Amino acid sequence: MTKRNYKKEYKATHGTKKGKLDRAGRNKANRLKKPGKGKEVHHKNGNPRDNRPSNLSVRSKKANRKEQPKRKA
Repeated sequence: MTKRNYKKEYKATHGTKKGKLDRAGRNKANRLKKPGKGKEVHHKNGNPRDNRPSNLSVRSKKANRKEQPKRKA
């Protein structure tokens, strides 16, 4: 297993228009669900802009990040 290059992933995804829209969607989900300490909002269908209540759940950070696909760098 290779180590992830988080700096490279961030540069490739977060500076783009899609990255900014996705981040805004995740921020909105966090405002709606208000996860506690050590928790994150999980988007069941993987689309961070889909903030329907039926698509959101609160999970531990470890459980949420385990299911996330590896970002392309």
